Amino acid sequence: MNIKVCGITELKQLQQLDGLDIDFAGLIFYKDSPRYVGDKLPKKEVKKADFDLKKTGVFVNPEMIDVLDAIDDYGLEVVQLHGDESTEMCEDLGSEVEVIKAFRISGDEDIDELVAPYDAVCDYYLFDTGGLKESLGGTGKQFDWNILLKAKIEKPFFLSGGIGVEDASRVKAFKHPDFFGVDVNSRFELSPGVKDMSKVLQFKMGLK
Repeated sequence: MNIKVCGITELKQLQQLDGLDIDFAGLIFYKDSPRYVGDKLPKKEVKKADFDLKKTGVFVNPEMIDVLDAIDDYGLEVVQLHGDESTEMCEDLGSEVEVIKAFRISGDEDIDELVAPYDAVCDYYLFDTGGLKESLGGTGKQFDWNILLKAKIEKPFFLSGGIGVEDASRVKAFKHPDFFGVDVNSRFELSPGVKDMSKVLQFKMGLK
């Protein structure tokens, strides 16, 4: 089970996540998020750090040049796109890094129809709650995961949205051939952008 911890704003916490063998760490480059990286993380140190985890930049309807600059400045290995990015942008970025395309799920969607245009241009999907605020670690709501059980999807995907320590057994019980990992954020925080590492460890142990 892959774990992605999103909304990291401190170099020390990146190091701690790497020490806990967390697989992906999300750095949010959306300026309206309370977890916006801004100048909180030293670019050079993040870029040169020898982490096993994958540094993932999270963007919402960005300009291509801004994403490319962030990839170069921080040494990002993965880009997560949370807006209405085109398939062309995904394809272009895919020549530089791995691409996660995020989809906001309200419960009425035809999942396979939703993801079909991106099938050839992304490496992973991420399914999250309905609104942008929730998607970037806001209200901590969950959608009904069962909607995914009816879909083929056929690409590795992350579950996201309102997942907390107490959901470990529910995550373990969720079965889909393409279920790749879980994305956590606000339910693991001491304050916006500052994670409670004891909760992260507890969750990781709970998934074993």
